[in-house]
Amino acid sequence: MTKNAKPYSGRNYPLLGNIDSPENLNTFSIDQLRQLAEECRSYLIDMVAENGGHFGSSLGVVELTVALHHVYNTPVDKIIWDVGHQAYIHKILTGRRDLMQSNRRYNGIAGFPKMTESPHDAFGTGHASTSISAAAGMAAARDLAGGREKVVAVIGDGSMTGGMAFEAMNHLGDLKSDMLVILNDNQMAISPSTGGLKDYLVNLSLNKTYNKLRQFIWNSVSLFDNQLGDTAKTMLRKLEDGIKASLTPGAFFEALGFRYFGPIDGHDMEQLVTALREIRALPNPKLLHIVTCKGKGFAPAEEHQSEWHASSGGFDRETGKPLKAKKAIQPPKYQEVFGQALVEIARNDPKVVGITAAMPSGTSLDIFQQAFPDRFFDVGIAEQHAVTFAAGMATRGFKPVCAIYSTFLQRAYDQLIHDVALQNQHVIFAIDRAGLVGEDGPTHHGAFDLSYLQPVPNMLIMAPADEQELRDMLYTALVIHKGPAAIRYPRGNATGMEIRNAFHAIEPGRGVITREGSGVGLLAIGTMVQHAIDAAEELSAEGIEPMVANMRFLKPVDRELVRSVAEQCDTIVIIEENSRIGGLGSTVTELLSEEGYHGHVLRLGLPDEFVTHGSMQELYRLTGLDKSGIAQAVRESYNAKETETYDSTKSMSRAERLA
Repeated sequence: MTKNAKPYSGRNYPLLGNIDSPENLNTFSIDQLRQLAEECRSYLIDMVAENGGHFGSSLGVVELTVALHHVYNTPVDKIIWDVGHQAYIHKILTGRRDLMQSNRRYNGIAGFPKMTESPHDAFGTGHASTSISAAAGMAAARDLAGGREKVVAVIGDGSMTGGMAFEAMNHLGDLKSDMLVILNDNQMAISPSTGGLKDYLVNLSLNKTYNKLRQFIWNSVSLFDNQLGDTAKTMLRKLEDGIKASLTPGAFFEALGFRYFGPIDGHDMEQLVTALREIRALPNPKLLHIVTCKGKGFAPAEEHQSEWHASSGGFDRETGKPLKAKKAIQPPKYQEVFGQALVEIARNDPKVVGITAAMPSGTSLDIFQQAFPDRFFDVGIAEQHAVTFAAGMATRGFKPVCAIYSTFLQRAYDQLIHDVALQNQHVIFAIDRAGLVGEDGPTHHGAFDLSYLQPVPNMLIMAPADEQELRDMLYTALVIHKGPAAIRYPRGNATGMEIRNAFHAIEPGRGVITREGSGVGLLAIGTMVQHAIDAAEELSAEGIEPMVANMRFLKPVDRELVRSVAEQCDTIVIIEENSRIGGLGSTVTELLSEEGYHGHVLRLGLPDEFVTHGSMQELYRLTGLDKSGIAQAVRESYNAKETETYDSTKSMSRAERLA
């Protein structure tokens, strides 16, 4: 983009159009910083209105981001953004303004900070509550190396409810490293924040007596007023400490070893710059508490913060209304099918409870919450606690259903093994966003759940091919099975099939043939069943008639079905939307080896690499898991003479496969 460029809607950005590096902000006045913030906010609204992306969080930190890049000198100084939803303005100001049109698109920039994308991205993020730990590590490394750079962690959007954040702060209090934590307090994650800490922060932010006294000290007798001597400064510091100790519950952060500043208005540029400059000069751990509004500056996002956490784009930047006519009625999302089915089952079983880690709307457990508010538990961004909390409820005869995204459940792997599976507790894991998730990319692709669940004893592991199977698998897990169970299902819309009202139990470990054939057997699970059927139809026109089996269960795997297919087919293709390491392919290959199978074996799945971001269609093509890729894999190996493991991505260059 050239100077005074007119991106998107043709608006002028006289300051932003000249920003090629955050160094350009160093000499800006407060008024110029305010104007730049407004231009950044307008630019962001334009960009997301056209292209989509995470929205509300970045709108809430526009002033903070501008102030940070005015006071600090990145990439020498390090700014670490928790989760990464907040980092769009950071990207715009650090040389990627022109690239934002490619945000989250295939071969475009990532929707989250990414170290390989820019030296200004000090740490890759995508999951919550990691920023303080990463920043503490950087500060400790700086101290050992004798460096002088500053380190700042920005945490918000509910991430402070994650235990990892407190582990890091507790350690920092011992390290006493020079580091700043900025708590962006907007009382929101994707949905409103939950828990005692949220109430504590709100009480602190709204304590009128404390804020009046603190503002008086701030305005009247700055610690950096040259007219004050050391004794006066010490007395004022003790006065402020006394106010906090008497009017706030326990001076919590200072008890952890942090010098606490705030709360201040996170949209007041002058106050932000003043605070950051003063804090920059102080040693040891500091915490600046700012209060912001998620979605600031865009009325629809301010009024409906959960709905505007992210947008698919295509809306009017003034009203938020869609620019295009509504699409034809779409099938329900898999998460909605799950949420409705859980409510139906729970009506007849008062022991069923729902648990989420700050994702009621993201998992559609909000449907259950509305129906059974007393049996719904949002534990905050705390997946480890969610799983052990569920195990505790299960010991008392309840049937907890933990609805957690595939990549987020990775955080609770020890609890899943030690607290649930080892004790054979009846906990059901509804694993949403399994497989590829599209534009959110490698931090959110559910590529590993079949692999990390498969070796855990006592686990029942299922993956539905359609919404009817999802309903029946949930029923099976809650009503028939007596132990830990996992159901993994994808992001996005279901098939649109007609759903029967009644639930039918599925015999654990029993798959089904969905297409008769011979010679080639396609063993698929979950979303890949339909892809396998489509590939088989394409091959049928060429005289190849594959048999297609819907395996349904990874554990226990249907040994009889595998034997039957092996007896009829001299080529077996195993297809899964999961890493090819440790999932269905590994399980079936081991079984075939035990059975002495001498035919050809192909394993199609996600490669041993982190898959980039892009549309689902692009990523299926990239990984060879669309119908054409599956059909081509069968063609290439159909006449092979030796057993082999086929790599569906071997014909692509590394550059094509990686971000």
